[in-house]
Amino acid sequence: MAALETRARVLRAIRAFFDERDFLEVETPLLVPSPGLEVHLRAVPAGAGWLITSPEYQMKRLLAAGFERIYTVCKCFRADERGPHHSVEFTMLEWYRAGGDLADIRADLEDLVAACADAVGSACDVSRPWQRMTVADAMRRWAGVDVRGDESAEELRRAVVAAGVDVGTATAWDDVFFCAFVDRVDPALARHRRPVVLEDWPAPLAALARRKPGAPHVAERFEAYLGGLELANAFGELVDPVEQRARFEADLAARRARGLPEYPIDEKLLAALADVPPSAGIALGVDRLVMALVGAGDIREVVAFSADEL
Repeated sequence: MAALETRARVLRAIRAFFDERDFLEVETPLLVPSPGLEVHLRAVPAGAGWLITSPEYQMKRLLAAGFERIYTVCKCFRADERGPHHSVEFTMLEWYRAGGDLADIRADLEDLVAACADAVGSACDVSRPWQRMTVADAMRRWAGVDVRGDESAEELRRAVVAAGVDVGTATAWDDVFFCAFVDRVDPALARHRRPVVLEDWPAPLAALARRKPGAPHVAERFEAYLGGLELANAFGELVDPVEQRARFEADLAARRARGLPEYPIDEKLLAALADVPPSAGIALGVDRLVMALVGAGDIREVVAFSADEL
């Protein structure tokens, strides 16, 4: 009961925060023809399409239409995501700033979390400024692996194996990286109670983020951790349709090589990207935010009904 009351106050605080800053709340479809192509995504089929894994594609089309500050709070769905910190159905907050950059988004994030913590009287450490470190620093510090972002998959694999990490049969760059990240970095961040922003992700993990000017081996991307939980993922948005198409095609090839379901490329998104101004945006897990604020150890503690209760 108390966790659900806290959740309701957090949702009110989120909307008040963005309303005070002249963001427009928008609604996006839950059923889409293309649910995302990143290799780690497993979409839930529904009728002639899929349930959304994120509202990102539609939010970017709204940026292309001329909206400058937008946010949405919506349900998202990812198959095979179950565990203390995961649920097939979860609540996502996304917001975007046309003309903004990651510094703007980071400031929004720190202020938003502080406002939510204040609204519910949370004892969670949300002190500002949040600690910042690069992915390269985190991998070096906790995994003992030097990651540049421009090395080959085989070069990275040798370094990860030399650090004593079991990579099994993994050979793809992203798979090898996450063997080390999940084994060494994730547990260290889970013990790190202060808020942390992990920035400058390697270019092979850029997803829909642009490469960093002057340092193309890394992407304009950060992930934020609160109370030891991965909370949010932010991009300096890639708005080049040619490069984005190439990434989508590479994702499809990777999915095919792994025997994973293949989803259609969103041609309407690609057509809209040329009209998107330089922008930045972020996706934040609302369930995890509530978990961190109340000190919950399982996502089932902060939702009214978990999947196993239906």
